[in-house]
Amino acid sequence: MIQGRRQLRFPSVLESIHLAEKLVDDVCSEYNVKEDYYGEVLICLTEAVNNAVVHGNRMSSELQVSLTFELENEKTLRFIISDEGPGFDYENLPDPTAPENIELPHGRGVFLMQRLADRCMFNNGGTEVVVEFDVAGTAE
Repeated sequence: MIQGRRQLRFPSVLESIHLAEKLVDDVCSEYNVKEDYYGEVLICLTEAVNNAVVHGNRMSSELQVSLTFELENEKTLRFIISDEGPGFDYENLPDPTAPENIELPHGRGVFLMQRLADRCMFNNGGTEVVVEFDVAGTAE
């Protein structure tokens, strides 16, 4: 059962990433997320929003990014990030840890998201990513 829900829409400019950071701050504070998990949520969300802005919408301020937060069953933080771009083949991404890719300046965002979130799912041909964290109520 979904208990908490917030939604933001903003133009595809890098300056908008601070809105995602603010949402993470608010959500983690409100649901008493342990500090260790906070960093994972923050990195994951900023990577996802950055990918939507830069790769999805190609930094076109005419296009929007949507960021939705939902609390599921009092313990799972779910974030849904979508863009208006063409999508991408998320099943065939180069391995950023491969020797030929290790020094590339990009290509680690999806890798990080998949490692940091408890679940990372792509929908609508890659124009939407859902990341979930089983961390609510974990404050010590």
